Amino acid sequence: MTETYSKARHKAEIAFGNLQTEFFSKNNAVEELASQALARGAKTLRLREARLAKEEAARLAASTTAPLKPSKGG
Repeated sequence: MTETYSKARHKAEIAFGNLQTEFFSKNNAVEELASQALARGAKTLRLREARLAKEEAARLAASTTAPLKPSKGG
């Protein structure tokens, strides 16, 4: 069913539609930023755990293969 509106009503409908589009775009942007922050936090945690594991492995390797000091005997 096609309805005919006055020019003022038509302009108001268009303005409201534009406002709704802007509102929903902002909500999508906020959701996207939150998603990116969550992903960044997860990646940071994963990288920190990998770094700590690597440092621990290096520390263990250094302690088990520590070179012996040469004796100063003569």
